[in-house]
Amino acid sequence: MYIIVAGGGKVGFYLAEELLNSNHEVLVIERDPARARAITEELTDAVMSGDSCEATTLDLAGVARADLVAAVTGDDEDNLVICEIARNRGVPRTIARINNPKNELLFKKRGIETTISATQAILGQIEQELPTHEMIPLLQLHSGLELVEVRLPETAPVAGRSVRDVLLPPESLVALIVDPGGVPRIPSGETRLNAGDALVVVTRRESMDKLREALIGAIHGLDT
Repeated sequence: MYIIVAGGGKVGFYLAEELLNSNHEVLVIERDPARARAITEELTDAVMSGDSCEATTLDLAGVARADLVAAVTGDDEDNLVICEIARNRGVPRTIARINNPKNELLFKKRGIETTISATQAILGQIEQELPTHEMIPLLQLHSGLELVEVRLPETAPVAGRSVRDVLLPPESLVALIVDPGGVPRIPSGETRLNAGDALVVVTRRESMDKLREALIGAIHGLDT
């Protein structure tokens, strides 16, 4: 694959290094000439000095033949612009680093489906360590889908009901059920849900609140 990495900071440098070690063709574009010279010593000819927010720079980098563009600068606005230019040049896939999680919805609305937020990743890891947390993000999938774990409390409105009787948001699916004893089950429509079950659900990020309401009801512990 030919991959353009926009941004030669620590994230971009180590990403490019790993991709090169995996035998991909990689080009890092770095705006700061001094930084570009510094990483050239490590990455040799896989570095280009220039502004990735400019279409002419991306054209010189061969964006038209790129399989993927990863915009990993420290500026969310720049990353959005880079991805939009790449998409307009026909790049089949773009990935954007998001520094402020509040900007994620803007990226989604502009058609940038694959985003990486270090804040959200760390938060998700912390939430997995909190046994009382009822809705845990597990993984971002392609096309705006997410994999989440939902733990059913005693007050869950779906406890005692079968999967087919639960009205989930559109494009949502219960993929796996793990009972309190840790035994996993692939559910059918007749599978009964019980308090204490952990459900692995595929859904859309914009449907999270509706999913919570359908499976958990009022936010547990905050409904008084």
